[in-house]
Amino acid sequence: MIRSFLTVSTGTLASRLLGFARDAMVAALLGASPVADAFLVAFQLVNVVRRLLTEGALNNALVPAWLAVRETRGTDAAAAFAGRVLGTISAALIGVTVIAGVLMPWIIVALAPGFAGKEMLHLAVNDARLMLPYLAFAGPAAVTIALLNAQGRFALTAFAPLLFNGALIAAMIVLMLQRWDAAETALAIAATVGIAGFLQLLILIGRSRGTHFATPLRIGFDAEMRGFLVKAIPGMVAGAGPQLLIVASAIVASASPSAVSWLYFANRLIELPLGIVGVAVGAVLVPELARSVHTADSAAAARAQSRGLELAIGLALPATLGLMVLSTSIVQLLFQHGAFTAADSDGTSASLRWLALALPAQVLVKALSPAFFARGDTATPLWSTLKGLAVTIALAVVLGRLFDVRGIAAAIALGGWSSALDLARRGLATFGLAIDAVAHRRLWRIVAAALAMGGLLWLAAPPVLALSGNHAGPLHFFLVAALIVAGMTVYGLFLALFGVLRWADAIRNLRQSRA
Repeated sequence: MIRSFLTVSTGTLASRLLGFARDAMVAALLGASPVADAFLVAFQLVNVVRRLLTEGALNNALVPAWLAVRETRGTDAAAAFAGRVLGTISAALIGVTVIAGVLMPWIIVALAPGFAGKEMLHLAVNDARLMLPYLAFAGPAAVTIALLNAQGRFALTAFAPLLFNGALIAAMIVLMLQRWDAAETALAIAATVGIAGFLQLLILIGRSRGTHFATPLRIGFDAEMRGFLVKAIPGMVAGAGPQLLIVASAIVASASPSAVSWLYFANRLIELPLGIVGVAVGAVLVPELARSVHTADSAAAARAQSRGLELAIGLALPATLGLMVLSTSIVQLLFQHGAFTAADSDGTSASLRWLALALPAQVLVKALSPAFFARGDTATPLWSTLKGLAVTIALAVVLGRLFDVRGIAAAIALGGWSSALDLARRGLATFGLAIDAVAHRRLWRIVAAALAMGGLLWLAAPPVLALSGNHAGPLHFFLVAALIVAGMTVYGLFLALFGVLRWADAIRNLRQSRA
């Protein structure tokens, strides 16, 4: 299971790093201007749908259902079921794309009320309409990814999203050589989104040919398909909780200049560890737990859940502390170029420090939700997600007025913790949410190791970074990278010191499992 996690997390890491390059180029081309705010609201709309479908959310509902059909009725029935899912979702998304294009002005006003009556509304509508073709490609891509995950083929699905960011980066390199104004540049980037989605689908279909796991292709709304959709839609909404929290905050932030851009860029830094840990743990845990539940092997389910929680907390907590301590330096290094000013760096880094507090909660949701999805329960994670959304919106209105963008970021963190705690409470009340004795012994030691690392990093960072006077210079890059590597090394040493793991044994076991 951990080898599969490493495969998915490596692909996600590569995709997120390309995403950083993409966002750094967007910041350089558009800055945090009204054009950037309009573009990012439109992009968040498409990005949420992309996350709903392609980054594990549809996987949560489809994998247990497909495995259940295969184990009870055979591979041919599973292939026919997958073909109906693929055809139905593809047709539905084409219809949604057309309807959304017509209703886009009202959709943008709902997502960003502060744009109403302003030029930003016109800009955001045009950008969003150019991005919409992506939705038609995202559906079949998501079904293909989920089916490959169900069969344990994680490598292709992990690295396929690289094409999305790669295509956008290539387009922006060309745009940097042009002398277009910001609005024209934003429109060109928006038009590339659909092309990127088509390339991702093309590579997935090309590499999946000959497997016959989704044939014949049909559109159907029979009882089995209706039952699947009833479970899939709540699971998809629940799986996109972190992105929905950002969208909810943008509704409030749209009334403040540059706030949408600051929150977006800060959230991009949160999504690196969230993607590596949360998406990977969720993608691997769902099929693992589904098999254990179907075979009534409670011990195997407890082991899988325990290892998932250890990985989630063990990777998310040190990332949270590192982002809080190094927030200003990381934001300056990645984004303060071109049209992105020092004031934008201050706003983004202030948002990042508060958003980082949401990271452990969001990763916990990703680690706890598979226990429900594996049992066919997608409603409980949905209600926990909706509760977190309600908390976020209510607090963002109040805290945003008191503390500007920092208050909105704090509301996102509180909303995330509301979802995580509610999900844990419901899990304990329904099926026990059992973890094994090893996890009971390791978890508090993991927390202690992370806190020790964070404390040392907080003490070391100011004098080390003071050696560099230029945030954009190579020395600053080297010092930030050195602090990150030193923090990771110290954390690894504390894990060994506290008896959480022995690195030599862990490496040897991974090599043996590969053999």
